Amino acid sequence: MKILSIETSCDETAVAILECSGDPRTDTFSFKVLGNSLHSQIGSHEQFGGVVPMLAKREHAKNLIPLFKQAIVSAFPETVIEQTSDKKTNIGVEKLSEIFGREEEFKNNFIAYFTNLTKPDIDAIAVTQGPGLEPALWMGIIFAKALSFVYNIPLIPVNHMEGHILSVLPQKISFPALALLISGGHTELVLMRDFLQYEVIGQTRDDAVGEAFDKVARMLDLPYPGGPQISRLAELQRDELSRKTQTSTPEYILPRPMINSKDFDFSFSGIKTAVLYSLKKDSGSHIPYPESPQIVAKEFEDAVTEVLIAKTFRAIDEYNIKTLIIGGGVISNEYIRKSFSEHAEKYAELKLLLPDPLLRTD
Repeated sequence: MKILSIETSCDETAVAILECSGDPRTDTFSFKVLGNSLHSQIGSHEQFGGVVPMLAKREHAKNLIPLFKQAIVSAFPETVIEQTSDKKTNIGVEKLSEIFGREEEFKNNFIAYFTNLTKPDIDAIAVTQGPGLEPALWMGIIFAKALSFVYNIPLIPVNHMEGHILSVLPQKISFPALALLISGGHTELVLMRDFLQYEVIGQTRDDAVGEAFDKVARMLDLPYPGGPQISRLAELQRDELSRKTQTSTPEYILPRPMINSKDFDFSFSGIKTAVLYSLKKDSGSHIPYPESPQIVAKEFEDAVTEVLIAKTFRAIDEYNIKTLIIGGGVISNEYIRKSFSEHAEKYAELKLLLPDPLLRTD
């Protein structure tokens, strides 16, 4: 089966063609990405210090059709996509007007492009239905609905978080499995006893981990997106400390919220607030004013990583987990990824699965 996949949950527009066959529980399972087109909107949102939903919506409307064409050409390079003008087909303008609603320009661009297109060799369309930014999601959904109508093939709604979990395929998952999903909008621990069986056993009570990274970066006047900038400064601080001949107990220590709580929930707003007050010299904070942004970045990254590891591996012990999956944009953080890999090596029968580097995005 070949599936056209569409993702517009936040500030990245993505269109891919997947070929799947067999049962993922068996060795006969096959999963291959035939074509994959991605457009990041970082440049559009950078000046605002974060994602602007309506701007993201407009960017999706502008980029979906070109990315569709790129993905199709990449997946089926020998296929003649465009028809000659004498073979134009009636694609149902009235129905498309109903699907696109007030998105008149998007509808007109769709009709102008798809009137002259042959149907590619795809069997179904999958689209992210949530969670995500509603205006951004809506652009992907109406585009997928229009394609489903024009091509007369099934439309499959997909949960954004489930997509992060299954991004590790075709690697084999042994059950019970635990997925740690860490991104700009989510921090969750999801228990899986089998395929398509999910139980959220822990989640953030306030800020998501990626959100906390971005907010601390703004406090340090670092450019958006803040996560990579924090990681860069933290690594500089570790390198600097490794060159020192004498070691001492660090004075700048941030809290590790809920690290010893008996549940599997997370909280990152406290760490963020501690950073905020420590950066104000006259705030009366018990955390001393840091000498450099590098010190803040390293301690923040250390604190967040320790909390994630403590909660995750406590759940692994309690549920006798055989596979740990980590997905979402924050797993692109090298220090977090390395820390989890080192900790997982202490468990002889635990398998750690990470997505391909190209799929470690939100």
